[in-house]
Amino acid sequence: MRYPEVLSDFLNYLATIKAKSPNTVQAYFYDLQLFLRYMVWYKKYDMSETINIEDIDISDVDYDFIKNITLSDLYSFLSYVTDKRDNSARARARKVASLRAYFKYLVSKAHVLDNNPAQELESPKISQRQPIYLTLDESRDLLNCVDGAYKERDKAILTIFLNCGLRLSELVGINLDDIKGDTLTVIGKGDKQRTVYLNNACIKAIKEYMRVRPTEGVKDKNALFLSRNKRRISKKTVQYIVKKYIKAAGLDSRKYSTHKLRHTAATLMYKYGNVDIRTLQHLLGHANVSTTQIYTHIDDKKLRDAVNKNPLSNS
Repeated sequence: MRYPEVLSDFLNYLATIKAKSPNTVQAYFYDLQLFLRYMVWYKKYDMSETINIEDIDISDVDYDFIKNITLSDLYSFLSYVTDKRDNSARARARKVASLRAYFKYLVSKAHVLDNNPAQELESPKISQRQPIYLTLDESRDLLNCVDGAYKERDKAILTIFLNCGLRLSELVGINLDDIKGDTLTVIGKGDKQRTVYLNNACIKAIKEYMRVRPTEGVKDKNALFLSRNKRRISKKTVQYIVKKYIKAAGLDSRKYSTHKLRHTAATLMYKYGNVDIRTLQHLLGHANVSTTQIYTHIDDKKLRDAVNKNPLSNS
C-alpha cells in the first residue's frame, strides 16, 4: 500500500530535521496510519458496516481531507481506540502526543493548515505505576544461577543490566571500543550519548567474558556480545537469556524482564547507594527527572524510619 504525502512528509521531517530515532519514527507512523484509516472510515464509510480498518486505503488522503478534521473528530478517534481496541490511558496518551506533533507540524512547518484542531486536545491522565524490581537477595540468586556453554557471556549481560541499568537496545548495541577502562559510552533514546561508569563487578564479568569471546569467524567484529552464530547478539536472544535465568532462579518469568532488571539497578542504587535523583536521572538516561521520580516512592522503610526518628516519636 502506498502512503500519502500528508503522512510521508511528516515522517521524513521527524527522521531528517528532528533526528528522531527509527523506533520513534515507527511509533509515530503506527499511530498516524491508524488515525488516517479511522478518519477515512469515519468520514467516507457507513460506520455500521463491518469493515477491517487495517484494509482501508489511505493512499489518496490529501491536505484538503486533513483540513476538514476537527477537534471533535480527534476525540472520536480516541473513543474508538478506547472502546474497540482496548487502548490503555498510556497508549492513548502516546496517540495524543503523535496527533499534537503532527498537526503542529502541518500548521507551523508545512504551512498547509491555518488552524490546529489538536491544540486543545487533552491527554488522558496516567496513573503513576510503581516499578517492579528484584530484591537484593533475588538479584544475587539470579547471578549465582548462571551456567552452561555461554556462562561468561550471560553472566556479563546480567551483571551489566543489574549494575548499570541499561536499556535492552543499549546493551546489545555495545561495541568493544565503547569501553575504555571503567567507562562505557552508550547510545540511548533519541540517539543521545551518555557515559556509564563500570563498577568492579562489571569490569570483572567483562574480562572473564573477553577471555572466551570468539575471535575467529566473527561477523560483527566490534560487537561486545556475540550470539552462537558469532554475530551481534539480538534483542530477542537477550530476552530469552534473561527469562531462562529468571526461571532457573525460581522467579516468575511472567513478572520479570530485561526492563525489570533496569528497574532493579535503579532501585538498588537508590536504596543502598544514597544516589540523589539527579545523578540517577543521568545514569538511566532519562530526559526528564519526572520519569526518574518513580524510584523515590519505593522504599517504605525509609518513610517508616523518618517517622520513627521524629523527636516526638517516644513522647
